[in-house]
Amino acid sequence: MTNAGAALTPDQLTPTELRRYSRPLLLPEWAQAGAQERLKAASVLVVGAGGLGCPALSYLAGAGVGRIGISDSDTLGLSNLHRQTLYTALDVGQPKARVAASRLQALNPSVRLEVLPALEERSAAGLLGSYDLLLDCTDNFETRYLINDVCVAAGRRWVWGAAGGTEGMVSVFGPEFTLRGLFADSSGAESCDDIGVLGPLLGVIGSLMAGEALKLLGGVGEALEGQLLTYDFMNARMRRIGLRPARQPHELSISIL
Repeated sequence: MTNAGAALTPDQLTPTELRRYSRPLLLPEWAQAGAQERLKAASVLVVGAGGLGCPALSYLAGAGVGRIGISDSDTLGLSNLHRQTLYTALDVGQPKARVAASRLQALNPSVRLEVLPALEERSAAGLLGSYDLLLDCTDNFETRYLINDVCVAAGRRWVWGAAGGTEGMVSVFGPEFTLRGLFADSSGAESCDDIGVLGPLLGVIGSLMAGEALKLLGGVGEALEGQLLTYDFMNARMRRIGLRPARQPHELSISIL
């Protein structure tokens, strides 16, 4: 399967955009691949505008992804503010997706922001079909599994991340390497509401997710497809784990790389 950005028709950059993106355009591998033009022509659906979604959305908008959809039905709570950096205390009680879109539009006026309803089973396939790539920045397995099933059925890849306590994970899933294959049973899963989380950990994982999306859409680099990247915050340790499809559906075997 080719990179998501490979099928896009690059759009010419305006003089303002050439100035805005002058630093990434200094990178030969970025400029020569036409990655910035590909991003301008690309679209991303980000499901979840919380601890992972805030850094991911900020870097996607800042990087110049042409169209960004934000799906999140939550309102902001006071306990969100230590880790969800798009918001302020004045936003408590406000819809996250709407506030996030406003902040991101101010960050990059050339990006098209779309506020979307919560992802639901009956509408998920149609919504996914209108974007080039999906980022799963959610915090519950029900929605994660829904995203998994819709993307697998459509033969699409998606960027996934999770964090809780002091550890986080990132991967690029697809028809061969799936979330259900890695976590077939979510009965023992705990949320940040149960075990807590540190804000910078979510910032690291969300930023890594944005980086994977930019590589896929820009048609550059090696994405984490078939690999799981783990981050141990307390010990400043990252580990890359190889995922190999097993013989049975929805099962994977792993090997340390």
